[in-house]
Order: sequence, then C-alpha cells, then structure tokens
Amino acid sequence: MAGKAFQDHYPVEFANCYGCGRRNEAGMKIKSYWDGEEAVCHFTPEPYQCGGAPGFAYGGLIATLIDCHGAATASAAKLREEGYSLGDKPLSRFVATSLKVDYLKPTPLKTTLELRATVKEIKGREVTVSVTLSAAGEVCARGEELFVQLPSQWSVFTGYPKMIE
Repeated sequence: MAGKAFQDHYPVEFANCYGCGRRNEAGMKIKSYWDGEEAVCHFTPEPYQCGGAPGFAYGGLIATLIDCHGAATASAAKLREEGYSLGDKPLSRFVATSLKVDYLKPTPLKTTLELRATVKEIKGREVTVSVTLSAAGEVCARGEELFVQLPSQWSVFTGYPKMIE
C-alpha cells in the first residue's frame, strides 16, 4: 500500500504497542491503510508465532492482529468523521472495551494474511469495528470490537495511565 499507514500518524507516546507500535523493536509493526471504505492490513506470521500445531498461528496472535488493526481503523474513521484527513492532526488513540473473535479455520504461518476492517458504527467516543482475517482468500477468523477514544488529557507519563475527564 502506498503512503503512510494509520499507525504512522499515532503520537510518539502511543507508538510502543506490541502489535502496531512503530517504536517497539520486538513488535509486529502492522500497518493499516484505507481501501475505499474498508481498512486493509497485510501481515506474514513467522514460524515462532505458532500455537503448538506446527505451521499454524496461535489464537493470541490472531486476536492481536484483529485488535490492533481494529483500533487503528477506529482512529482513522473517527478522524474522517470529524472532517480531517490523515496527516492533518495526530490520530486519537482508541482502546478496546470488548473483543469477540470467532476462529473459523486454522490460520497458516509463512503466508500473507489479509485483514479487512469495516466500521459498523461511530457514536461519540465509541466506534464499533468488524474485522475479517483471511489466508489465501479464505476467511480464517472474524472479530468484532467496541473501542472507546481515550480523552486527550490521558497521561502516559505518570506510571499507570489515569483518565482525566
């Protein structure tokens, strides 16, 4: 995909996530982009990301991919809803309040996975996102998440973050 990914627009203090953080050296560094009204992400899991069954990804990896791609989609969608484009201002950070994953088929390793996210609803600071994870054109998992936008006053510099409303 061309251009900067959604995750490249996160403020630096939010760039440490294991799944999508550009500053996390040990992380997966997934990247999400608009493809029309859907957000798309491609990721190729490595053999060490297996769940015990040789050649197949473990459920936690699949959930992490769905969660991080969904959160980035929620952030980019909220920005769009406010009338801005990527790059106009840093993306707001969203966190999951609910994550449901249906594992439909074994997900192979060492093949490019495609995640596609659709925004189902934006209601104030809440965004509901639906995500599919496919391998070789077959849907292996589906997820649905409810995200909440962190307040702009959220502090990450005092040990445990605290919400200030």
